[in-house]
Amino acid sequence: MDNSILLIAGGTLLGVIIGFVIARILEKNNASKIVSDAKAEAQKIIKDANIDGEAIKKDKILQAKEKFIELKSEHEKVILGRDKKMAEAEKRTRDKESQVSNELSKNKKLNAEFEAKLKDYNYRLDFLDKKEQEIERLHKSQVEQLEVISSLSAEEAKSQLIESLKGEAKNDALAFIQSTIEESKLTAQQEARKIIINTIQRIGTEEAVDNCVSVFNIESDDVKGRIIGREGRNIRAIEAATGVEIIVDDTPEAIILSCFDSVRREVARLSLHKLVTDGRIHPARIEEIVKKTRKQIEQEIIEVGKRTVIDLGIHNLHPELIKMVGRMKYRSSYGQNLLQHSREVAKLCGIMAAELGLNPKLAKRAGLLHDIGKVPDAEADMETPHAILGMQWAEKYGEKDDVINAIGAHHDEIEMKSLLAPIIQVCDAISGARPGARRQVLDSYIQRLKDLEDIAFGFTGVKKAYAIQAGRELRVIVESEKVTDQNASDLSFNISQKIQTDMTYPGQVKVTVIRETRAVNIAK
Repeated sequence: MDNSILLIAGGTLLGVIIGFVIARILEKNNASKIVSDAKAEAQKIIKDANIDGEAIKKDKILQAKEKFIELKSEHEKVILGRDKKMAEAEKRTRDKESQVSNELSKNKKLNAEFEAKLKDYNYRLDFLDKKEQEIERLHKSQVEQLEVISSLSAEEAKSQLIESLKGEAKNDALAFIQSTIEESKLTAQQEARKIIINTIQRIGTEEAVDNCVSVFNIESDDVKGRIIGREGRNIRAIEAATGVEIIVDDTPEAIILSCFDSVRREVARLSLHKLVTDGRIHPARIEEIVKKTRKQIEQEIIEVGKRTVIDLGIHNLHPELIKMVGRMKYRSSYGQNLLQHSREVAKLCGIMAAELGLNPKLAKRAGLLHDIGKVPDAEADMETPHAILGMQWAEKYGEKDDVINAIGAHHDEIEMKSLLAPIIQVCDAISGARPGARRQVLDSYIQRLKDLEDIAFGFTGVKKAYAIQAGRELRVIVESEKVTDQNASDLSFNISQKIQTDMTYPGQVKVTVIRETRAVNIAK
């Protein structure tokens, strides 16, 4: 059994060995086949790579040949261009050389001609020098002969000749001046009229007449009751604050503002407009609005002055003079608006000065400022004539001498020292003499109202004074600290007596003195 086992084991081992050997043989055969296949594939890849390399090589060689041909063509073009430029440069050089040679030949000819002319000029110059010496010698001999004949030296003869010529020239000049003066006397009046008529015709004029009444329009008559206020306190407060008489009558949707001073009237009108628009109407509010409106009017006066000087082309005017020009809008002279009159005079002066060949801008300046003395000023002396007062203001604010003299002399208060002064005088007369331009009665009426107020201000303790009711009433507001109730009664009597003795007026003048005491405290 052991032998059989051994036989079986040996047989099995032999089978395994034989199988292993057979497997190794088969594996070796497969490996050799794989190797041979790989070699064949490698040779094929190498062959294909060689073929591709040859193709790439040929392609690159072809591209290189094309690039070389292209570069060679471009190089040949550059060479041809350079050759062409060189040929053109050579041609220009040859042309320049020929031109230079021609110029040289011409210059040689010119030099030859110049030398010939210079030689001739020198010859002529020598000849002229000899002639001049000969003439001088002859002149000297003739002068010596004349001195011997006349028994006078050359200087004495020259002096006598000059004196003789001076006498003849003087006689001729006097005769010419006399004939010119006579001719001027014959034509001066005619020429002056012609210039004045041309000046008047060249300016279009509007007639402007101020009055003493303004109308304040309202939406309904219900507003009148609010303006009057309880027991009339609102209307009294407005009249006391503005100095304007408020007339509330049956005129539908209108309230009349009466005052000779246009500024006061305008302040009252604007204040009423603001109060009615705002709706709050009471004495404290009225005083606040009136104060603000006065400041607004002052600013408007400055703006009016600036617009006026710009319209007339006047420059570098002092701010105070500009303010005075603006105030002219609210002033009148014999019923004629002062600003309109001054603008008109300025335009007339500019035209007339241009006709006479003078400076029109300077003439306009003097024409605009000629009546600034009529604008009231707190520090001004009202006894001084307005022309002198205006001249003093113009001098104070740096105006030129011609303008100052023209302002002061336009009513013959001082002597005229320039041609500008008679022009201002004539143009002032032209503007004031137009039909309807001025009203003497209105001006005297306004002056009477001003005199009424001035009489009141002459008494101690008077704070405000307003002439109302067309001069039939003088309303005086006094300072309660300085004037007692008894003094107020005495003051009313004294003012009425002063008016009665110093003024002439129709009818009667009622003097009302108002003394008001206020107690004001502030709760914090």
